Amino acid sequence: MTAPMDKAHEDALRNELMGLLSYINRVREEIAKMSRPADEEHQFETMSEQLDAVVKATDEASNTIMASAEKNETLINELRKGITDPKLAAVLDQMSANDMDIIQACSFQDLTGQRVTKVARSLTYVEARVNSLAEVWGKDELEKVEVKASEKSEDEKLLHGPALPSGKAISQDEIDALFD
Repeated sequence: MTAPMDKAHEDALRNELMGLLSYINRVREEIAKMSRPADEEHQFETMSEQLDAVVKATDEASNTIMASAEKNETLINELRKGITDPKLAAVLDQMSANDMDIIQACSFQDLTGQRVTKVARSLTYVEARVNSLAEVWGKDELEKVEVKASEKSEDEKLLHGPALPSGKAISQDEIDALFD
């Protein structure tokens, strides 16, 4: 048989229980914010799309730069055939060296792509964990939680970046309005 609880212990237990309930409600709100944020730009899917777009754009830019440098090399080699002046030959050698520097510098894209892909995978992992937590709490319960958009700075309101292939983009009229 257990002894009756005194008032101090009962109050301490009540306070601990209220603290736990308060903490659980905060966690529930955070999970709701992560699983269905009020701000579209902070959804995991959107962030992954942005990162994928960065990888694709840097890959395309690097390929264009390298292809142009290679075309320059072809032109330099053609010029070299008709040049006998050592000073002009030295200029062509420098141009060729510059092209090689450009091609080597474009290797950044491979590293950038690998690192951004790791970040995108991490976001996907976090998203999966958040979805699992949302299922544990119950989607119906989380839907009851009010999610408020966080206030953006003036700069953040302007930063949308280039359009994604999905078509989510700022309109030309909105861009033009920035310059009025």
